[in-house]
Amino acid sequence: MSNAAAILKKGEGRTIKSGGLWIFDNEIARVEGDFTNGEIIAVEDFDGYFMGWGYINTRSRIRIRLLSRKREDMITDEFLEKRVRACWEYRRDVIDTGCCRLIFGEADFLPGIVVDKFSDILVVESLTLGIDLLKEKIINLLKKVLAEDGIIIRGVYERSDARVREQEGMQRYKGFIGDPFDTQVIIEENGVKYYVDVKDGQKTGFFLDQKLNRRAVARLCKDKKVLDCFTHTGSFALNAGKAGAASVLGVDASDTGVQQAARNAELNGLSDTVHFTCADVFELLPQLEKQGEQFDVVILDPPAFTKSRSSIKNAVKGYREINLRGMKLVKNGGYLATCSCSHFMDPQLFAKTIREAASGAHKYLRQVEFHTQAPDHPILWTSDESYYLKFYIFQVVDRH
Repeated sequence: MSNAAAILKKGEGRTIKSGGLWIFDNEIARVEGDFTNGEIIAVEDFDGYFMGWGYINTRSRIRIRLLSRKREDMITDEFLEKRVRACWEYRRDVIDTGCCRLIFGEADFLPGIVVDKFSDILVVESLTLGIDLLKEKIINLLKKVLAEDGIIIRGVYERSDARVREQEGMQRYKGFIGDPFDTQVIIEENGVKYYVDVKDGQKTGFFLDQKLNRRAVARLCKDKKVLDCFTHTGSFALNAGKAGAASVLGVDASDTGVQQAARNAELNGLSDTVHFTCADVFELLPQLEKQGEQFDVVILDPPAFTKSRSSIKNAVKGYREINLRGMKLVKNGGYLATCSCSHFMDPQLFAKTIREAASGAHKYLRQVEFHTQAPDHPILWTSDESYYLKFYIFQVVDRH
């Protein structure tokens, strides 16, 4: 920790005053004292009132990210252990911890770091310089806390290869933390087994945030004909197959993803009913419609069509198009599961876009369920960025 202190401009710091953790460069009047980027410094209001301890990086627009708000809560090993322990105790209460997200950045008051647990493997993503300096300490504390519950971590892999690191003046990186291990890990979720590629899979290797949503859709799939779009490594499709679907077609534009999905089907003994094809969903859906195909259940789990406010208009067009096409492929009285994982596609805009798609497809939608991300990805109400996944299940009914 440094002896330096950042002094806010008068009237600034609205985000942290309302419970947020970020201080932007234009909110700071000056920094008193010496520091190096990534160090923890004090934050004070214009009148000297203590606001908290946070790490600073002059290369980032988000100049400081708070770790604590009390002067006595300095960032010691004891403080970090308390934070890590709270993360684990919360997951133990709310979710099956065989595989789950253990730390979710700002929503767990540890900004800039994500840690996922895949069976006895941890995958860590470090996105900011300040947390990068604390990363190995946090991982070791996590291993210690898990060991107290009899969970021994076999290996740790780092997936800090997101482009956002460059905004912090950092290089993208991936590699082992500690001893190497086979990076093809087998996990089980909702009774379905998967090969997870923690080294080369998307993000940290598997999308844990849809765990409960996969289960919700599976309940509708027994004896049904199912189409799973943007299947990635087959998770929704395999949940449908496990639930007793008559047939499942999973579609993804990634040949690697489709190959992995087929392996996962084989792993679960579902190769006879669950099949995968490599295709562009936007091109395939109109073709299926032209061929007169109809499905009992259609699942739309696209990647984020927008990662910034500036591209939101194009994203809306994309969501409207796939939802309209998806609805047209649902049999009268069948079901559509649809979601958006983009934070910038807010709930109101997403609902409006689906409503427009239903109008264009001449369908009634009867809402069955609405969900967000699984609770191991908690939504912190003072951190808008922590709320990103919107997930609907509708019954689709012909207009009459």
